[in-house]
Amino acid sequence: MKKMYLLFVVLLGLFVFADNAFAAGEIASIGKGIGAGLAIVGAGIGLGYIGSGMAESMARQPEMANDLRNASIIIAALLEGVALFALLICFLI
Repeated sequence: MKKMYLLFVVLLGLFVFADNAFAAGEIASIGKGIGAGLAIVGAGIGLGYIGSGMAESMARQPEMANDLRNASIIIAALLEGVALFALLICFLI
């Protein structure tokens, strides 16, 4: 928690006290990078939940393993598509 607070203070200081270090285009690039990073982190968390749910379900009912695997692969592919679309939008804005 201390590291997060320190990082926030450092970034806030950079934005407040930087005079000409950040031009308008540079701040937009920073925003694009933050947006892309959040999209990818969100997709990674979602894929982790899919994997953990699939493993737990397969442990409870081993006879449904093939159906669960197919469904989770489809859901993971859709999630990756949404993440790539978000990444594209971040870089186009």
